[in-house]
Parts: sequence; structure tokens; C-alpha cells
Amino acid sequence: MGLFSDLFTWWHGDTLGTRLYTWRKGERVGEDGLGNVYYKERNGTRRWVIYKTISEASLIPPEWHAWIHFITDEPPTDEDYTPRPWEEAHRPNLTGTYEAYRPPGSVMRPRVQEQPLDYEPWSPESS
Repeated sequence: MGLFSDLFTWWHGDTLGTRLYTWRKGERVGEDGLGNVYYKERNGTRRWVIYKTISEASLIPPEWHAWIHFITDEPPTDEDYTPRPWEEAHRPNLTGTYEAYRPPGSVMRPRVQEQPLDYEPWSPESS
């Protein structure tokens, strides 16, 4: 990224201030499958993430979420997190994107060819 965006944008997660703080006090702990990099303070009092793309909390997978919020002490790199057969892969919050869930009847849902009704709906005029 350019110098301007490094100095003034926070939504990319890696500003100049974050880089300096990470360089001075941070210790790299690991990286997740999305490319986010996790750090902790050398004395262990703070933990943070530098996102690969935009700063969006839902981009943190569950195992790293537990570590970054001090729910677990061991980072996922030191544990075996083999997914269970019933678990689905982590998906970030898709609200505001084209992949967001749009329920039937939503004005944002693409029109699909309407199926013919197998009944005749009641209307007050017909009685």
C-alpha cells in the first residue's frame, strides 16, 4: 500500500502506528487460513490481529477468537483443532455483500421464475 494509506487508514488494519507498536512490543504468535497474523505483547498482557484485507472482526476464525479474547491460553498453533464431522467451515459475516442472505420476499433477492400456485388464495372480494 501507499504511504498515504499507511498513515491515515485504519480499515486495512496495518497502520504506521500499529507497525511501530508491533515492532517494539509484539511477538508473532501465528497466522490463520485467511492470512490474518496474530500477535501478543512480550509480557503477555495484550493480544491483537493484523488483518490481511479489511479490518472486520468476523474474519477471525473461532479458535483464534477464543485465544484473542483470553478464553484459552494456548494459541491454535499449539493445539490440535481438527474439525468435527458436523462442523462447517468458518464464514465471515456477509452482510452488505452480494453473498448476504436474502430471505424470500426481500426486494434485494433476485427474481426467480414464479411457480404456479396449487391453490387459489382467498380474497375478500370473491365472497
